[in-house]
Amino acid sequence: MFNPEAGTLLRHNTCVPLGYRGLLLLTILTERPGQVLTKAELIDAAWPGTIIEESNLTVQIASLRRLLGPAPYGLEWISTVPRKGYRFSAAVETFEGAGLREENEPSLAVLPFDSASGEPEQGYVADGITEDIITELSKFPGLFVVARNSSFVYKQKAVDVRDVARELGVRYVLEGSVRRAGNRLRITGQLVDGMTGVHVWADRFEGTVEDVFDLQDQLTESIVGAIEPSLRRAEIVRARRKRPNSLNAYDLYLRALPHVYANTPGETDLAQDLLKEALRLDPNYAPAHAYASWCHEQRYLREGFQLADKTAALEHARISVASGDAQAMCIGAFVLANITRDYETAIHTLNQALRINANSALAFGFSALVNAHSEHFETAMQHAQKALRLSPFDPLNYHPYGALALVYLFTDRFEEAVKYSNLAVQSNPAFSVFHTLLVASYASLDRLDLARAAAQQLLEIAPGFSVAGFVRMGVYRQPQMDKIAEALHRVGLLD
Repeated sequence: MFNPEAGTLLRHNTCVPLGYRGLLLLTILTERPGQVLTKAELIDAAWPGTIIEESNLTVQIASLRRLLGPAPYGLEWISTVPRKGYRFSAAVETFEGAGLREENEPSLAVLPFDSASGEPEQGYVADGITEDIITELSKFPGLFVVARNSSFVYKQKAVDVRDVARELGVRYVLEGSVRRAGNRLRITGQLVDGMTGVHVWADRFEGTVEDVFDLQDQLTESIVGAIEPSLRRAEIVRARRKRPNSLNAYDLYLRALPHVYANTPGETDLAQDLLKEALRLDPNYAPAHAYASWCHEQRYLREGFQLADKTAALEHARISVASGDAQAMCIGAFVLANITRDYETAIHTLNQALRINANSALAFGFSALVNAHSEHFETAMQHAQKALRLSPFDPLNYHPYGALALVYLFTDRFEEAVKYSNLAVQSNPAFSVFHTLLVASYASLDRLDLARAAAQQLLEIAPGFSVAGFVRMGVYRQPQMDKIAEALHRVGLLD
């Protein structure tokens, strides 16, 4: 089952991780089943306003075929039409959902988890888990969560989640169950789109009952950490499908996010245009200020060190840090650290953000990078691993992977540095900085052939790259920057 609005693909009732470009391609293919779509149409849908080589489309189609798995009767889900393009060959059945009012920001109700065994003590566990999830989700800025008393009206009632969503005025509904088998507890959770009735996210968690309260805490953390990125992904896709004249500041911000996540010059420019319009509509919208600061920081460090970009980055970042919004605070702190090198103040702000929201993969990822840059290696590793545990399929996972690569490179553990540099590059192949770490890691192991191959990949995505320009970015302390520069020079990269 494919839900284009939620951005999810279920195969055999298992959620399959689907990248943003793959999501856009699968959406347009399934909207027009049986029709031949030209390569130009598909590229325009998945890379709007961007000039790319056809090989990028070929790679994405191949990835979609792997994710979809084998089609019935030995056929293909996506067929190649020689010299023309591709078609979605299977029949598509559409499920219509109930009509809910549009909301400016995502809203959620957590239904009481069902105690499948019927034992009273497990009813308390189920209620406790439900209450903890409501409490933790309520900490996310910009997410409206229905209070416990309203949600518990539906306890032990057979309900259609679409009716619940309509009655409570929310977009999403989380439901689940608690089952006991001997000494084991199994808890399942599923997030449902209240408009369409289809799944946005589903998972299950298991553990022993010997320490039920610790298990309850672990499960709550896992569920909360997994749900927030799924909600974010669903809201991004919903905003992209709205008519342009109905976009408000929140929708414009959501449309900007995939371009920010790509973290390349062309995509950053597209994001800036959307964020500028969002701030025109709502000058106090903290998340838009935060991502605008990040865009200007990228332009400043990677596109010529223009004073105007530095000034704008700092202005937006300072507004973000003072906003009290955990997401905005962590992005603003990251930008200030990279431009001003005031790592300790940035780390203080990041810790404040994590106190506000202790389940934010975004905040842990940024904190991991800043701690790695400032050589707080133990904290960097802990926060990177926490980010990856909270959100294993996050589009920003190149941050925690990159932080781990830095820690291992700076501590001369080069095999591990190669491993995590590769993971960072795979997570975002267009982001040149972590290609640089991969080159340096291979060179530090004297694997010069692999280092030169990685350097060639770096130059393909960043033709104007120079060692001097990289050093001028100066986001690492000088001894570490010198170490990387020396490794880059060894494979022939020039100043």
